[in-house]
Amino acid sequence: QVQLVESGGGLVQAGGSLRLSCAASGLTFSNYTMAWFRQAPGKEHEFVAGIRWNGKVTEYVASVKGRFTISRDNARNTLYLQMNSLKPEDTAVYYCNTRHLTFPWGKGAQFTVSS
Repeated sequence: QVQLVESGGGLVQAGGSLRLSCAASGLTFSNYTMAWFRQAPGKEHEFVAGIRWNGKVTEYVASVKGRFTISRDNARNTLYLQMNSLKPEDTAVYYCNTRHLTFPWGKGAQFTVSS
């Protein structure tokens, strides 16, 4: 059974930093292009960042480019999202999944950026 468990949420002030983690189990993690998505209140899930299986190719939605960094540790089956210069509009529940949404959503990591 595949499990994707996000952690690292909380409350942070605008301009601050936060790192999210996603622990994956029940899958061959290194086989997949992984990604972070977010869902703000009342909105659909939005792609945020993706990373190829070997970590050498990444992609970002324009609104986070230059502020967020996605990375992975295949030995630990863990995906990360380092978020800097946070803005109130980054407030959302953040989820990890494969780039093509292969698995059900986990519970996500909620954080709020206060202005």
